[in-house]
Amino acid sequence: MTDALRPMTKQRLYEQVLDRLRQYVAEGGLKAGDRLPPERDLAQRLGVSRASVKQAIVVLEVQGLVEARHGGGTYLVRDSLDVEPVERMVERRRRLPDVLEAREALETKLAELAAERRTEDDLTAMRSALTHMAEEIGADGHGIEGDRLFHAAVTAAAHSSLLAEFMRSIADQIAESRTESLRQPGRPTRSLAQHQAILDAVAAREPRQAATAMRNHVRTVAKVRLLDWEPDEERPEDERGER
Repeated sequence: MTDALRPMTKQRLYEQVLDRLRQYVAEGGLKAGDRLPPERDLAQRLGVSRASVKQAIVVLEVQGLVEARHGGGTYLVRDSLDVEPVERMVERRRRLPDVLEAREALETKLAELAAERRTEDDLTAMRSALTHMAEEIGADGHGIEGDRLFHAAVTAAAHSSLLAEFMRSIADQIAESRTESLRQPGRPTRSLAQHQAILDAVAAREPRQAATAMRNHVRTVAKVRLLDWEPDEERPEDERGER
């Protein structure tokens, strides 16, 4: 059944603010490291409340596009504000807890089995993945491909065809959670260190330590700003606030 005739929705005011900020950055030629105008100035120039501007800034933070420094303003992290549609963020926020729950259950067991069954070739693949991730981070990347390779190597090292099939069945959702986690400030370096702890336990053939290290890692992955974001905070009375 088509959803073309689903109920119409009114664009939230802070979504309109996002559109204007994206245009402002593009037309002004702003680059990573440049500072956006203060929230009060943006509210006055756009003719909206500071609450709407603050909501827009939070969305940009959640997407890793800006960094709001306490008492120091808001700075671009990238050269543009290619903002993901809010409704897509809302949908991802809805399904992310289930994905993280599945990851913890599956990957903890995979790490345990990897410590029992791994071969030297498996260890070589895991080490290669960490080298790749470190190189990505060293080049100011998020280490996403290295992260993917590492978790794939752990899955392979478990030598469990059924668990591997389960992992393949949710590969797209896992990739989504990976990107969400690794764009958190400081997260790539922390994840790399946690991967090393998993590898050390697997190499030492310590199943319980490997499982614990993986569980700790996945629980760190679960700590993302998206899950703290409240997409429907804005109310009509917000626009009666200070301008």
